[in-house]
Amino acid sequence: MKILERYILQENMKPFLVSLLVLTFVFILDKLIDLLNLIIEKKLDIPAIVSVFSLSLPFMLALSVPMAVLVATIMSFGRLSVDNELVAFKSCGINIYTLMRSTVFAALLLSLFMIYFNNQILPETNHQLKNLLIRLHYRRPVTNIRPGVFTTIKNYTIYASDVKDDELIGIIIYNREGTNFPQTITAEKGLIELTEGGNNFKATLFNGQVHERDDRDPAKYTLQTFATLIIHLPDLGYQLNAEDSEYRSDREMSSRQMRQINEDRLLEISAAEQQISRLTARNETLREEISLQEVRREVERNDNLIAMQENKIIDLETKIRQFQVEIHKKYAIAFACLIFVFLGVPIGMMIRSSGVGIAFTASAVIFIIYYICLVSGEQLGDKGYVAPWLAMWVPNLLFGSIGIYLVVSSTKSMKTISFRKFQDKISFFFNRVSKQKELRQ
Repeated sequence: MKILERYILQENMKPFLVSLLVLTFVFILDKLIDLLNLIIEKKLDIPAIVSVFSLSLPFMLALSVPMAVLVATIMSFGRLSVDNELVAFKSCGINIYTLMRSTVFAALLLSLFMIYFNNQILPETNHQLKNLLIRLHYRRPVTNIRPGVFTTIKNYTIYASDVKDDELIGIIIYNREGTNFPQTITAEKGLIELTEGGNNFKATLFNGQVHERDDRDPAKYTLQTFATLIIHLPDLGYQLNAEDSEYRSDREMSSRQMRQINEDRLLEISAAEQQISRLTARNETLREEISLQEVRREVERNDNLIAMQENKIIDLETKIRQFQVEIHKKYAIAFACLIFVFLGVPIGMMIRSSGVGIAFTASAVIFIIYYICLVSGEQLGDKGYVAPWLAMWVPNLLFGSIGIYLVVSSTKSMKTISFRKFQDKISFFFNRVSKQKELRQ
């Protein structure tokens, strides 16, 4: 029996690795299209591009691994079915449950690993990727200045007739800082860069003039020429300091971190509810003397404070739900590996095809439906229409139930899905439609 289990695992391993590589490559191409504009504008070098894609890889694997399990299961059991090996196993008294045992056990181990992966590796790489993209976005600030367009940065408005690589041509700068009459600076060309982690702006201008008018005496006009002029603009507010980069969204935190934050939020809700109770009790006491103006003002002030605390509670509850949804999502996607085995085994047996195209097509349809259910559940859970755990686990429960039903049904009758008949029906339908159009004409 161990030989048979190893044989089944070997049948699954090769298509799993191949499909994992193909699916990850597809996700990389999709990511490449999204980042192509950034790569061209910022002229990223090879190390920067490699860093972006290597940090994006864990997010891709979180989706491609479950789908690769589904593709591999359909392909392997489809091949066993088309080669009549399943019939041979059945004639020897080996049922489908025995054949599935090694695959299910391997999928369970993979699901447990994906739980660790989604909680430890993925959040950290998402955090590093976010910081890297922020740094790359401000790597060449000259790309944010468009030729022939006025660009405002705090108290400075910058215009350039042309932009060539990192150099601005035909520059006009209006400086409105600390004056009623803007200082006008013109230059033949100049360079712009960000310093101090992106928070400070530095412009180096060449061969230009500075036009100024005195605030106290508008009739007084000053004109200065320069060969080189350096302009510093501190504190742009881009928040690229190391301490600010430690901020993490829900996609950049583990389940433990989110649970800890939710516990703190629950304490805030409890404190807000206690304050509401105190203010409400105070208002009940004051209403006996509501005729006094000072009392009315205090009651109104307390009502406003109560409304503020109620809005705070609503906001905290919304954030708690979002974190709970994200926590369950990490586990639900991980266990999709196991769910897809129960779904892929009977589908592979019914399709009776070892073709890669059919397996990928069936897997893509199933995974798209699964992902739509997952995203829809996430939105419903965030808005509070459905409990967070139910919103994330319904797709697994639904697809798992369908898979178990198909597995049980396959032990009773070996039904197959004929794609030839399906194609013939589609061709017949389109031929009939075309003939009806000809008759109408």
